[in-house]
Amino acid sequence: MNTEKSENAGFYQELLPHPPGLVQARRHTRGPVLRKFLVLGSFALIFLLLYKAHSISCFVSLKKDTKHSESYDSYIKRIEEGFLAVPSTESALAASRDYATHPHLAGAVEDFQDAKDILALFQSEFGIPTPATEPIYPAGSPESRESTLSISSKLSKPAAWVDIYYPVMNTGNADGMVVELLSESDQPIWKADLLEDGDPRDETAAKYKHFVPPFHGFSAAGEAVGQLVYANYGTHDDYEKLVGAGVDLTGKIVLARYGANFRGLKVQGAEERGAVGVLIYSDPRDDGSVTVENGYEPYPAGPARNPTSIQRGSVMYLSVYVGDPTTPGYPAYENATRVDETNVPNIPSLPLSWANAKLLFEEELGGVPEGTKLNGRVGSRKVRMVNDVDAKVTPIWNTMAAIPGHIKDEVVLLGCHRDAWVMGAADPTSGTVSLHEVVRGLGALYKRGWKPLRTIVIASWDAEEYGLVGSTEWGEDFADWIQEHVVSYVNVDVSVSGSRWETVASPSLAHLIQRSAQDVRHPTDAQKTLWDAHFDVGPYEGPMDAEFARMWDTKTSNEPRIGPLGSGSDYTVFLQRLGVASSDQGFGGTPTDAPYHYHSIYDSQMWQEVYADPGFYKHVAVAQHLGLLTLRLTDSIILPLNTTQYALELDSYVDTVIESTYREEILPDLFPLRRAIAKLQDASFKLDEEKVSAEKAFLKALKKISRARDPRIIRRIIKWIKEHLGIGAQEVHDLNFGAFKWMSSVTESRLSETDIWKSHGKGPLYDFIRAAKRVRVANQKLMAFERGFLSEDGIKDREWYRHLGVAPGKHLGYAPTTLPGLTEAIVYDEDRELAEYEAARLTTLIENLADLLEV
Repeated sequence: MNTEKSENAGFYQELLPHPPGLVQARRHTRGPVLRKFLVLGSFALIFLLLYKAHSISCFVSLKKDTKHSESYDSYIKRIEEGFLAVPSTESALAASRDYATHPHLAGAVEDFQDAKDILALFQSEFGIPTPATEPIYPAGSPESRESTLSISSKLSKPAAWVDIYYPVMNTGNADGMVVELLSESDQPIWKADLLEDGDPRDETAAKYKHFVPPFHGFSAAGEAVGQLVYANYGTHDDYEKLVGAGVDLTGKIVLARYGANFRGLKVQGAEERGAVGVLIYSDPRDDGSVTVENGYEPYPAGPARNPTSIQRGSVMYLSVYVGDPTTPGYPAYENATRVDETNVPNIPSLPLSWANAKLLFEEELGGVPEGTKLNGRVGSRKVRMVNDVDAKVTPIWNTMAAIPGHIKDEVVLLGCHRDAWVMGAADPTSGTVSLHEVVRGLGALYKRGWKPLRTIVIASWDAEEYGLVGSTEWGEDFADWIQEHVVSYVNVDVSVSGSRWETVASPSLAHLIQRSAQDVRHPTDAQKTLWDAHFDVGPYEGPMDAEFARMWDTKTSNEPRIGPLGSGSDYTVFLQRLGVASSDQGFGGTPTDAPYHYHSIYDSQMWQEVYADPGFYKHVAVAQHLGLLTLRLTDSIILPLNTTQYALELDSYVDTVIESTYREEILPDLFPLRRAIAKLQDASFKLDEEKVSAEKAFLKALKKISRARDPRIIRRIIKWIKEHLGIGAQEVHDLNFGAFKWMSSVTESRLSETDIWKSHGKGPLYDFIRAAKRVRVANQKLMAFERGFLSEDGIKDREWYRHLGVAPGKHLGYAPTTLPGLTEAIVYDEDRELAEYEAARLTTLIENLADLLEV
């Protein structure tokens, strides 16, 4: 992780004055406010003691020799140790065999049953009674709305439910899919089988080989006839090279391989240049060392790619917007007003196996390897393709659970999608299995008496594979609530598909992720930690394709261990539209791992057990890390969000803009932007000091108050409240204020330091009040920081994306582009005036962020 500022940053910092001291709150009259202050303070003291007793009882339940003098840090350590002991390889393996041995395409009956199975898991682990009527609610209904909106206010016990959304999605008709080579008289002389062989040695693959036909989600139905042109990966640069070499793609069918960019952008690039259809195949050159050419047997006999495997997947134009294409920016209710889609293709596309693609190379493009060169060769005969898909409004099901915390209105969100293209043992069942183990761990803590400091919401998203649909619709449905309450989103998708542990996240989470990984054991080496798995490689050896080797070296050389988020999973709506700090993680493949049969029938339980994670140790390691992240975000007094790490990385983002510039005359003056970043860094350093000081003061005040354990004191305070404020003792208990819940009330009362001193307050209660308010204010700044990167105007040409710090690359999809508006104005638009506008917009935004952080 590059945490150093640029060499000029120190100079910019010297130009800036230090921010002023403590910001004064608005003054109030003393009478009614002071009375409210005393009420809240009294409630706080009573229930602080109850909370302290509760915490100690939880200590005892986890380890009986715990003493009352243990610190809050010791309590947290006990909680974490209790959680880490729960996830197990036996449970993970059993869960995978339950979920990954049948198909669960989004919107299918099997998917609905899985949604109900996850609901039952939540109910069982969190002690939620099973109601007489299943809590499955149409999105937009009063029950659905209340289920989420009450989390931050009314919810007192764990709850679980299912929200139903109604996006438009398509399914394929195997009998109508065609790829054939035509003679000069337009008669078919060869026809692709468009099937995976379903080798009986992999029982589930054989059983379900025809269950979900190979097709592209959101692909355009129709027929196309044209000559074949090979476009390599179908990237923006690949298409530009073809056009630059004089190749006219008008009326052609493009053959491209998977990899390098999101599949939908391969189709988009072809469509924009006049092509009439696209075929996308899996190329063994991208399998590194583990190929048949290197002597490895194809799966299931060995680790190499099965040549008939076919990668299904969405071809949505991910960089434009995600979610239901017919309801951009608002939720897909059953009765929603729908618009024409602008983020899906208008030309047909189909996925191909290597076995079929190889024949097309041999017949039309000069064979292998000649035909696989980006040389602009055009096939002599025509290819006919037919994509037979049916699009309709289809119900999908998000399964949700909530565990209310002492601070109800600060929420940590944890999620994984559930749907798969077929069985999906890696994508997403491995993630679902890891989430399953996290749920078991949190459930075990809850059953022993633990209650989280902040509220936890857990989601099993649906229809992610089509275009992040389930999470996006929920995010658009509850956008205001999320922005007000959610402090961070923790995502998992594919938790295991290879040997190397990879993480991407908002920079503010980088330190938390690293520290937590260093507290989790390496899955197979007791002398290492999970953090060391960043360097793990697969067990196989052999030479690899030169172009692939260069790409791998470029990807892995000097890369930050925790890079920024692009898109391709459910964090997208939370980070890039709503401004919630987010993370994603999992074990991915390396050139020496068995190739991952992505979105194929061979993403199966057998492949997972034999090649991806024998023993299921990696599934458990990811679960343990996810759990630690969730617990530390939940139970830390000061939110563990590092704004300084983020502020320092912004300098490297500007460096990247400069390095990406092809024409220096387009580059605007970036000095004001650098100066704004330096101002933000200075404000963040000051906030770091305040965070440490506020937490220290809070723990000191907590210790002083908690010494008063005499029940007579509690009775006296209740009596005082009853006599002087007219509130009965039972009503006091019924209010159920926790000490940390009360922190919200302290902030809402807007009492300033001056107000407290004018009331002649002194002693441990008033110390606690001041300290609690400082903690609350610091946490509000930390929550608001990521939101500060949002612009209501969004990013040019794709306004759904509002985050000006990072977005999925316009021509990449999966991979991120930092400072996207500015970068794209320079690199793609080559517009100096637009670049100046984007630089000014960023400068203002970052200056406002600096003001936000001032203490």
